[in-house]
Amino acid sequence: MRAVVFERYGEPADVREVPDPVPAPHGVVVRVEATGLCRSDWHGWQGHEPDITLPHVPGHELAGTVEAVGALVTGWRPGDRVTVPFVCACGSCASCVAGDQQVCERQTQPGFTHWGSFAQYVALDHADVNLVAVAEELSFGTAASLGCRFATAFRAVVTQGRVTAGEWVAVHGCGGVGLSAVMIAAACGARVVAVDVSPRALDLARKFGAAECVDASMTEGTAEAVRELTGGGAHLSLDALGSPATCAASVNGLRRRGRHVQVGLLPSASGSTPVPMARAIALELELLGSHGMPAHAYPRMLELVRAGVLRPDLLVTSTISLGAVPGALAAMGSAPGAGVTVIAPWG
Repeated sequence: MRAVVFERYGEPADVREVPDPVPAPHGVVVRVEATGLCRSDWHGWQGHEPDITLPHVPGHELAGTVEAVGALVTGWRPGDRVTVPFVCACGSCASCVAGDQQVCERQTQPGFTHWGSFAQYVALDHADVNLVAVAEELSFGTAASLGCRFATAFRAVVTQGRVTAGEWVAVHGCGGVGLSAVMIAAACGARVVAVDVSPRALDLARKFGAAECVDASMTEGTAEAVRELTGGGAHLSLDALGSPATCAASVNGLRRRGRHVQVGLLPSASGSTPVPMARAIALELELLGSHGMPAHAYPRMLELVRAGVLRPDLLVTSTISLGAVPGALAAMGSAPGAGVTVIAPWG
């Protein structure tokens, strides 16, 4: 099969022929019909993910058709249209038994713990726990965008963030995850403040429901701007980018007893990121993490998509070929971009 491969962190990837994967007894091989290009893929290419073994094929947001099925799989057969969360859970550890597959103790992640979906085929573990059926009316491109950024944003806003109608929600970083969060929060009846350095990203945020926008390239204190626009601070704030500056701004822009949800990855040389804990204590803030969404939680989101309440298809702003991935991956470091880029390598 053809796949995008890199052999050294931060050095150019290329497209080459590699061996086809085979399914584990509990897993499947999926023919990739579309796969998303995510900032997490850039983090992996930069060497920020300890689970990656070189050489490596990235890619973790995908949709396609089941090609081959392991002997122990009971719920799926070749030809089924599927997507999958980026966390593939084992289904049997204590976290999985409790329903928290997104923090599975023995999780695997395509594109990180093993070769991913920037390829013609990808192997996925524990299929009966992790696969999600894709309806015929949902395009593969839209389905691919659900597995990381949209599902992650949905859980961050709805489950972890506990958003309610009428609340102020600040979203720091309006790439794929951030714009998804804007759309979801607005659909829930919240008033959204979008924060980004890109005028194009802010234009898209307005299109998807943001009531207010803050251009961080023109604003010295984004936290102060959020507090002013919201009459005292956001009830819920998300760092959807993942940087010390956006994390601190998200926390500092909250009102008393507000909720911060960290969604964007925060790599650092020391392994930790400074957080304004004095403010968290004084204002009794909640600081929460959000790590994807388990397959069993997809139906609620998919029903809202089916009903047209949520429109993840509108977030797909560009489609590229597999051959364009190495350049697009490298460009994410200096220009993360707005919207969702989908790779549709096979037509």
